[in-house]
Amino acid sequence: MAYWILKTEPSTYGYANLERDGTTRWDGVKNPLAIKHIRSMRRGDDVLIYHTGKEKALVGKARISTDPYPDPGADNPALVVVDLEASGPLRKPVPLSAIKAEQSFADLALVRMGRLSVVPATPSQWKRLLKMAGE
Repeated sequence: MAYWILKTEPSTYGYANLERDGTTRWDGVKNPLAIKHIRSMRRGDDVLIYHTGKEKALVGKARISTDPYPDPGADNPALVVVDLEASGPLRKPVPLSAIKAEQSFADLALVRMGRLSVVPATPSQWKRLLKMAGE
């Protein structure tokens, strides 16, 4: 099992939308490194949803519900998507400022590559992030 952080603009599709819908296709990703990460995802992997924009915080949990497959809405066969399902909001959001303040996250891609929309987390980073969220 692997751990992932998926970034989204809440005014476009926020965690509340995922909770309402139950499941969604995670599409629209075009960055080559982010696509590479999606190709590495497997059904059952855990996800944290991060809101960009003014919020800049981890806000919810989800789970990958399919292995990667070609994006049915794209003309480019290199683009892939996964489906994910909501697992519940975090007890308390974890702001980016709190993540950046912890030395243990210095190598977390969320901190190092702020514009990348799909980033992995190590098991120890994952546990620490959940602890910060009161989970």
